[in-house]
Amino acid sequence: MQVIISHVNLDFDGLASMVAAKKLYPQAKLILPTKQGKAVERFLAIYRDSLNLYHPNQIDWQAVSTVIMVDIASLQRIGDIAKYIKKETVEFIVYDHHEVNEHNVVANYTTIEKVGATVTLILEEIEARNISISSFEATIFALGLYTDTGSFTYLNTTARDLIIGSFLIENGANLQLISKFSETPLQEKEQYLLQCLLQQSEEHYINGVDILIASHQQNEYTGGLAFLSRKALEMTGTDALIFVVEMGKRIFIVGRSSSERIDILPLIKKLGGGGHQKAASAMVKSGDFHDILNIVKKFISQTVKPALVAKDIMSSPVKVVSTKTSIEDAGKMMLRYGHTGFPVLEDEKLVGIISRRDVDKANHHGLGHAPVKGYMSTNPITIDSTISLEEVQHLMIEENVGRLPVIDNDQIIGIISRTNVIEALHGEQLRTGGKNRLEKPLEISLIDRMNKFLSFEVLQLLKEIGKLADQVNYSAYVIGGIVRDLVIGRTNQDIDIVVEGNGITFANLLAEHLGGTVRCHEKFGTATWKHPSRLKIDITSARTEYYDYPAALPTVEMSSLKEDLFRRDFTINAMAIKINNDHFGNLIDYFHGYNDIEHNKIKILYNLSFVEDPTRILRAVRFEQRFGFNMDQQTLELAMISADKIISTSKPRIAHELNILLKEDHPVEALVRLHEIGVIRFLVGTNSFDEQKLRLFKSLVDEVEPLQQQIQNSETWICYLAILFSQSENGVKIVKDFALNNDSLKIIEEIVELLFDDQNFLKNPTLGNIHRFLKNYRSEAIISYAVLKPLPFGLVEILKAYLQKRCEMPKLIDGNDLLTLNLKPGPLYSKIILDIECAYLNQDISSKEEAIAKVRQEYL
Repeated sequence: MQVIISHVNLDFDGLASMVAAKKLYPQAKLILPTKQGKAVERFLAIYRDSLNLYHPNQIDWQAVSTVIMVDIASLQRIGDIAKYIKKETVEFIVYDHHEVNEHNVVANYTTIEKVGATVTLILEEIEARNISISSFEATIFALGLYTDTGSFTYLNTTARDLIIGSFLIENGANLQLISKFSETPLQEKEQYLLQCLLQQSEEHYINGVDILIASHQQNEYTGGLAFLSRKALEMTGTDALIFVVEMGKRIFIVGRSSSERIDILPLIKKLGGGGHQKAASAMVKSGDFHDILNIVKKFISQTVKPALVAKDIMSSPVKVVSTKTSIEDAGKMMLRYGHTGFPVLEDEKLVGIISRRDVDKANHHGLGHAPVKGYMSTNPITIDSTISLEEVQHLMIEENVGRLPVIDNDQIIGIISRTNVIEALHGEQLRTGGKNRLEKPLEISLIDRMNKFLSFEVLQLLKEIGKLADQVNYSAYVIGGIVRDLVIGRTNQDIDIVVEGNGITFANLLAEHLGGTVRCHEKFGTATWKHPSRLKIDITSARTEYYDYPAALPTVEMSSLKEDLFRRDFTINAMAIKINNDHFGNLIDYFHGYNDIEHNKIKILYNLSFVEDPTRILRAVRFEQRFGFNMDQQTLELAMISADKIISTSKPRIAHELNILLKEDHPVEALVRLHEIGVIRFLVGTNSFDEQKLRLFKSLVDEVEPLQQQIQNSETWICYLAILFSQSENGVKIVKDFALNNDSLKIIEEIVELLFDDQNFLKNPTLGNIHRFLKNYRSEAIISYAVLKPLPFGLVEILKAYLQKRCEMPKLIDGNDLLTLNLKPGPLYSKIILDIECAYLNQDISSKEEAIAKVRQEYL
């Protein structure tokens, strides 16, 4: 196990360096020091759930093999974590920008250089490796860079820091957030002026936001009032402020806002100034200080826009547990739904909150059987639906809570998590592993594409299905690959329909009104309706899935369309087309699938996707090769991290995906990609993929190509597995476990026979002699044998010629011909027919007449 650590009293450079190191070492775990600086504490109060942080006591330190130290090179400054680390048995990797001293660990890899911030060193490596970063990650990295360089004003700042700063801005670093949490030192006169302003300030609470109005009079001029306003905004935590400062005969008015809801520009314009919504200033000569201050107070309320309130950002309906629910069941529900906690109800009243941390502690003590009532947090802080977003944010910071139940008439109607707040503040989903969804999905019409790529009959049938759905008040949607292919612009007639209702009932309704038959699958709430035209359509209830353990088959329960789409493998497959009459042809896209198709990206919907179903890695590679897409960086990283889970998956499930993957147009490229991700190593073994193996795969493709007509719809895919496993401990024989049917099993058995039995035809390799031994062997087995067996080039060419001739060989004689010649039916017939075939392949005969003459000569 790899872990990433930093120093106690963690500052932003330490935090940023930890997150950056995680990009270089994606399998490592981030260990939060026991103490953090105040600014970092304040940041984590909101953004903790966006970072996968572990406490030291959550780690099995006996399993730790590598310790990655960032912004620190000595164990003396890591606090209590030091007692867990066995220096003698672990490897150290160090990134630091402090002076080297005698207390530094002896590291296997060290990068200690004089730059303004440690995060600069790590980001240089990230940029060199072309590893992508999200805007949120760029913001965290910039916080570390800006705070450790004093916004590039400290003497330790280097040109390298400025270059990295530019790199972070290009990648979407949020300067507003950086400004909110960073700190900058002040000069003595600035400190005095700022202190006076704060002492002479009034706080105005207007519709959920705090606005500070501060005033001061002095004779001498002190510059940097704009900088002081930014500093005061950070120090006070208010949403906006206005400074009114008289210096000699001039009055300076400076406004700053950190909220999208506050536009200070109109107020500043009244005073003859300018700027923009969040930063504006004015200067008045020979004005009356008190008059100007009164104008500011009079019009300050007009700067505030209407608020986002709790009901706008809450998640609803709310999944809850009762006080009697066991700790174990609560944990399973958290895994099932991807939540980090649940409200606890008793007699339909909210009485507590049970968090993932509470569950982990109880399980650690072997109390999984106990009810949650004994471990939940009681007297939870609640809010009503009209409270503003700013008040929600303030409550979370002040009370250090991660979720707030929304109560209306003593009933819980929703819940707001840190993720909800972040989405509302930043307007985009962060890479936290949460549900990458839009509360209001993208909706565009695909009517034109449906008319182009669907047959008229299918289009009319979908309209009829939509009308029937309207009659029973069901929302009905086309889902799956057909939606993806319509967006891409490909033909696909494989129709799946989901209804927000009972799928089986609806399928029976379709059969009743439109004819056909229905086959039901009660366990999954699905049915297959066979239309009188013989078209088969799968009808399902909108459902959600959860996995009891990694690589298990899913458990299913009824849900909404949104939840149904969320259970899909990738965003490009998580779209739907509504077929109800009023919105027929409208694309429903909660997870940016349309945008990902436009950018040729394969993205999973949540971080545990590959863990829950490792075969999705094989599917991701299949779609990459089929469409010319690429997994985005996060999906690729998670695929690589989860590659080891493939060994927990049953061989039939793996074989099913490999069968489809290797029958696509680019099987070799797909295998190379699986090797890059790490799947081959865990599936077959270490050192199981090299240049020699790659040459064998390409040889197989070359040999199969001329015989496509002969082996059309064959089981060639299993031949790639034979090559893949050919050098493993049990060799080709183990591939039998992956056989999906008798055909693929027979091919593997034949390959084994050919490889391990003495082949007498090699002594006299004429086409006829070869045919005597290989007549009953399938072409795929013979090709695989020719690829795997180190045969002389000339013999390989003879085998290729044999297969081609065998494919083209006419039937010169049959049983009826032999009966006409008065030959008694029996085993002799087979021998004669084989002799004739061999003679033809040896070019001794070429026609039916010659074949009959040969029979007369040799057998009569």
